Amino acid sequence: MNTNQNKVVEFEDLGIKDYQPSWDYQEKLMKNIIDTKIKNRDLPAEQHVTTPNHFLLVEHPHVYTLGKSGHEENMLAGLDKLKEIDATFVKVNRGGDITYHGYGQIVGYPILDLENFFTDIHLYMRNLEEVIIRTIAEYGLKGERSKGETGVWLDVGKPYARKICAMGVKASRWVTLHGFALNVNTDMRYFEYIIPCGIKDKQVTSIKRELERELTPEEMKDIKAKITKHFTDVFEAELVSKSSILL
Repeated sequence: MNTNQNKVVEFEDLGIKDYQPSWDYQEKLMKNIIDTKIKNRDLPAEQHVTTPNHFLLVEHPHVYTLGKSGHEENMLAGLDKLKEIDATFVKVNRGGDITYHGYGQIVGYPILDLENFFTDIHLYMRNLEEVIIRTIAEYGLKGERSKGETGVWLDVGKPYARKICAMGVKASRWVTLHGFALNVNTDMRYFEYIIPCGIKDKQVTSIKRELERELTPEEMKDIKAKITKHFTDVFEAELVSKSSILL
């Protein structure tokens, strides 16, 4: 356990950014944290350097990502169809199966040293779900957990249960990578080309679909603000904009 816990989280809104450079950036941040932890092992406790934490929000252009335990047959579109719909396909090192990222979807990537918080991956996933549950509750939507199915769902246990937020993470030396994808103004037609998360008998939805209206750019900003507030509360963290940090 880190005896010098740091609960300050550096926050960045990356705007619209392609998937691969966003993943590369996550990996760079993760490596920096792990390198610091490795150096600390050879130092007396009083000389340990605190490890940083990061939280990124981003929207990606159309892309399908397949987790390391996923099944490629859940990608229903071939190369020609992907080109037609202007989408790409990437195999990634997170858990989970296949999912879609695209415009109007808010993707969150916490790169945290969990030794700054708690060393429990199960609790970490439940906390991420709680952040989204609290966020969508402010729009009158009752988010729920579905046993054995990570993410945030609506109407669990009913024939029309549907997922509004997918999640998939990786952790190495208690440092997290990847995160969640909340459907806000997402074009849901893109989910027709996959079996989302490998689950055949349930649907996906978005805030737009549930509210039956498109959210304005101002409302999109507001959702991001709500996510960061609830993230701060749930993780008992202090969020600071990266631009305000002296590097």
